[in-house]
Amino acid sequence: MEAQVYAQMERKSAVFKALAHPSRLFVVNELAKGEKCVCELTRMIGADKSTVSKHLSILKHAGIIQDRKEGTMVIYSLKTPCVMKFMACVDGMIHEQVHELAGILSCNTND
Repeated sequence: MEAQVYAQMERKSAVFKALAHPSRLFVVNELAKGEKCVCELTRMIGADKSTVSKHLSILKHAGIIQDRKEGTMVIYSLKTPCVMKFMACVDGMIHEQVHELAGILSCNTND
């Protein structure tokens, strides 16, 4: 693999890694609905502020979210709303897997 292609794959991998945690997926989902401050996200996730801040830092470093200062508050928003298309794709994939599993299970109960 060429170095340039490898570098591109590494960057994509970083985005997928940033999304690979339930709390971070929750943050992305909530920010798709609108801006939120750290205090709101902390309350919604139910974790301490330092943990939520670490999750936000990972998402920001991956380029998925952005922040801005408003007085003493830091407000976060979704920088790449296209990620929601990927989330919808994953939701569809999971739905299909559940549907297939339900079909397999119903066949087994009929035996």
